[in-house]
Amino acid sequence: MLSLLKKMLLQPALALFLLIVLGATMGSVRAAKIALDVGHNLIASGTTSAYGETEFSYNLAIVQRVAERLRGAGHSVTVIGADGQMLELKPRAELAQGHDLFISFHHDSMHEAYLDDWLWQGQRYKMSRRFAGYSLFVFNADPQYANTTTAMSPSNVLAGHGHHLQTSMACAERLADELQSLGMRPTLHHANGVAGSYRPLLDEARGIYQANFAVLRHNSVPAILFEGGVLPNPEEALLLKSPAHQAKVATAVLNSLDCLALPASINPAAQQSATSRRKKSADAQ
Repeated sequence: MLSLLKKMLLQPALALFLLIVLGATMGSVRAAKIALDVGHNLIASGTTSAYGETEFSYNLAIVQRVAERLRGAGHSVTVIGADGQMLELKPRAELAQGHDLFISFHHDSMHEAYLDDWLWQGQRYKMSRRFAGYSLFVFNADPQYANTTTAMSPSNVLAGHGHHLQTSMACAERLADELQSLGMRPTLHHANGVAGSYRPLLDEARGIYQANFAVLRHNSVPAILFEGGVLPNPEEALLLKSPAHQAKVATAVLNSLDCLALPASINPAAQQSATSRRKKSADAQ
């Protein structure tokens, strides 16, 4: 080692070469192939904000910001549904084939019973401040079981198993951690007994649910669905469209991609989540 240091001092060109190679080795991050799905379309535009804006417009805005950030970091990004003309859900999942991760971007609503009428610039819209926050969803069985009617049943022996679930769960956990590190909090109003359609919670602290959404269950790659916030909440609707908040979400997505470097089969968090779900299912039978 001492001999090498002496040579480096005597041969500046060699020293420069070694420093460049060492720096590249230590600082390099594997470029990932990421599919970003713009939820909904121009015809079925999703829910509506407290100010009458379509969910699709919010979904498109955040996907564009995230795509820009990921590409700037050297990742390969495919944006799905940006023209608003993609009406079917299964083809969205099919376009993700060959990618490392699929993320479908949406924004949330809440049950009609919790919404109130209000006037904004002379127009009547629905609003509520009851709920706010993000939520994340994964599918609980590999895509090869997507067409089985028992895929979501707790008694299905295939539920909670498979490489894609573990990687999807690991990536959902990492994204949740990054979002929370930037001050965002999950909404739990999809859980049993709370407003909204029931979705089983996989990780309450992180706001991760299980769901059999078509874009998740038909996917051939690890996949998560991200609800960025609750649009009928007036304050949250304004926050979600702010450049500063969108930049934070883009940062969270970028930083969470290290989930793809974790061996899914030995990821402790994913294993613990899957084991816990299987134990709860067994105890309930």
